[in-house]
Amino acid sequence: MSRGRGRFERFVARRYLRGTGRRMSALGALRGFGRFVRRPWRPLAGAGTVDERDSRLVTFISSLAVGGVAVGVMALIVVIGVLNGLQESLRDRILSGGPHAHVMELDSGFRMEDWETVLGRVRGDRDVVASSPFVFTEVVLNAGDSYNQSVVLRGIPDDPEGMRIAGLIEHLIVGEPPFGPTESGHPGVVAGRGLARKLGLYQGKLITAVSTQNAPLSAIGFSPALERFEVTGIFQTGLYQYDDELVMVPMAEAQSLLGLGEAVTGIEFDVSDPWEATEVSARIEEALGWPYRVEGWQELNRSLFSALRLEKLGMAVVLVLIVLVASFNIVSTLVMMVADRTREIGILRSMGVSAGSVGRVFTNMGLFIGVVGTTLGAVLGAILAWALTRYEFITLPSDVYFIDRLPISLAPLDVTLIIFGSLLISYLATIYPARKAAALAPVDAIRHE
Repeated sequence: MSRGRGRFERFVARRYLRGTGRRMSALGALRGFGRFVRRPWRPLAGAGTVDERDSRLVTFISSLAVGGVAVGVMALIVVIGVLNGLQESLRDRILSGGPHAHVMELDSGFRMEDWETVLGRVRGDRDVVASSPFVFTEVVLNAGDSYNQSVVLRGIPDDPEGMRIAGLIEHLIVGEPPFGPTESGHPGVVAGRGLARKLGLYQGKLITAVSTQNAPLSAIGFSPALERFEVTGIFQTGLYQYDDELVMVPMAEAQSLLGLGEAVTGIEFDVSDPWEATEVSARIEEALGWPYRVEGWQELNRSLFSALRLEKLGMAVVLVLIVLVASFNIVSTLVMMVADRTREIGILRSMGVSAGSVGRVFTNMGLFIGVVGTTLGAVLGAILAWALTRYEFITLPSDVYFIDRLPISLAPLDVTLIIFGSLLISYLATIYPARKAAALAPVDAIRHE
């Protein structure tokens, strides 16, 4: 019995939404439903008079409601996909352009004397797959003219493991790693592509690095250390903070420039699962004890990813408002239909149709609008996301977003939540009109003009 009522409610709801040029009476709805049950393959035919003006108005408002829901869902899917892609792209480039975590010694002036012991303990952890000492500081570069550029200098060991952790071999686009003899006899240096463009660097060019770290103090002030390097390569990671501000040199040359002797700045390492870098870092820090500090890539970039999450939340709230505005169109459409079908509702009630069934008729109508709009928006959103991924016709300023292309990543959970939320909002929009229709008294509804 309940299945039959459900079929009847859906049938009437479909006819009300489809009854665009033909005004269907309540008796015609019952008769039409009977014919539909007996012969569902036959075209549906309603009875009644024609009211094309009201029909076109209802159809127009219904189309607006469907379009509003579709636009909201499409925008939500694309924007959330873009923000997800931005997070994943940043994460991948950060991980490929640097270590998963590093060990520093506190209160030591960025010097680690007993680094070999620390390196041995780091390598003893079961989840560490690669580790290496490094030197890290800021220097001033001069490319032979009056312009000086403050950059980050990173010294890495002359071995494959150190170069792999630094991401040097993977991102090198010009030349060779800064190890081995050069034509000028000066040690080699590899610079980021953005920095190379800014300073006019090319393979074989000589540059001067100036450092004031550990510089002796004389009567005339500090005496900075200078070192000549020959550009042997250029790398590109796609991250502004690396490509425009970083140079890499052999660790021995960095130690000499900074006056560190045999000391290093710290130990950097990679783990088997980058998402467990925080847990591994905490375990290693506990094993090393004071004064060592271990930080993973998530901690080092916490402010960046927090800003992205906040932006994602803000955009989601703004775009959900679009779906809410579309839900008001659903409310107005159903309210107009309740007013337009008042007499038919009264006849249905007088023929034994319950108030609950009448209400569910209008609930089905609103859900139909929501389902059509949500489905259309999901399909359009997926197509637009595919087009943006396939053709990459939107570029970004790399100095603002750290990447130069618009990445998109559609997470199944996010898409499911968007679709479910849209359908829920559509359902909530039907509550008032459905209750209004169900509350109509049969006699008053039949007398309505």
